[in-house]
Amino acid sequence: MATSHVSALQEKHAGLDAKIRAELNRPAPDTATIQALKKRKLRIKEELAQA
Repeated sequence: MATSHVSALQEKHAGLDAKIRAELNRPAPDTATIQALKKRKLRIKEELAQA
């Protein structure tokens, strides 16, 4: 069970990373969106560290 939870967190982390990269590649990136995505990514990383 814990393994599937970690896998799900890793997938979410990777998905957020892709969204951040996509936003940064836009002609006019939205810094507020990037900040929010980075905060979510950090929370997931912290949860992964505790798992």
